[in-house]
Amino acid sequence: MRIDLHLVRALPELSRSRIQQLIHAGFVRLNGATTRPHQVVRTGDQIELTNPPPEKIETRPEAIPLEILFEDDDLIVINKPAGMTVHPGAGHREHTLVNALLHHCPTLSGIGGKERPGIVHRLDKETSGCLVAAKNDIAHRELSKQFAARAVEKIYLALVAGKVRKQTGVIEEKIGRHPVHRQRMSVASPRGRAARTEYRVVRSSEQASLIECRLYSGRTHQIRVHLHHLGHPVLGDKIYAPRFTKNFPRQMLHAWKLGFRHPHTGEWKNFEARLPEDLKQAIALTGL
Repeated sequence: MRIDLHLVRALPELSRSRIQQLIHAGFVRLNGATTRPHQVVRTGDQIELTNPPPEKIETRPEAIPLEILFEDDDLIVINKPAGMTVHPGAGHREHTLVNALLHHCPTLSGIGGKERPGIVHRLDKETSGCLVAAKNDIAHRELSKQFAARAVEKIYLALVAGKVRKQTGVIEEKIGRHPVHRQRMSVASPRGRAARTEYRVVRSSEQASLIECRLYSGRTHQIRVHLHHLGHPVLGDKIYAPRFTKNFPRQMLHAWKLGFRHPHTGEWKNFEARLPEDLKQAIALTGL
């Protein structure tokens, strides 16, 4: 068994993402040496794991307006606008969702480290819609378990090129890093991981289709890669469909609905993010 999966079973209080962070940071040693998440462990191996306290949050709070769909003492759900990066990184130290959350919330979970406080999952910078963040470590762990177990309902709306002939379908193609273009993902990667997307056509014409996509996994660029593979790339996608970017300011992808069990009460919660104006205008432009 892979060492990260073994540790998830042995240490249920830690999420898989947290364990992988510890492995990458060198806090997990296999037989006295640092290791990688996919390393296979066998009977007799010695595993040493050090779980340091969460790093102090150093990202600067910013008074950026947020469209809040729900908030309580454990979590906050927002409708992320297109163009906003989720967390600080190389070249994006300010004006991120984390900067905005730190200004709005007096506390955030520290599990994600100083760059990603509260962040349980992500959306691409150009993707709008529902995103949940954790306010404390217990909520973060419980939400992370649901995402890892694929127990979270994630429904997107995508405006794609061409008429999708089949009204419903399932795309099950492994996704991994493109062997040549490292900023892209691909279904042809030799090291791809299982991914499943169900889709339903909402409206269509000969030029474009509005489709609803339900995710059963959370691979990087999953919807964009799967729809490109289907022959109907997302309009405005500069990476996978550059010839379909005219008249579209960004990739026309929206995280429409999000559902999960509340980490404290166990109650199932459903959220829906209204369509942004640029997506409404794009739909009108295509005549749908």
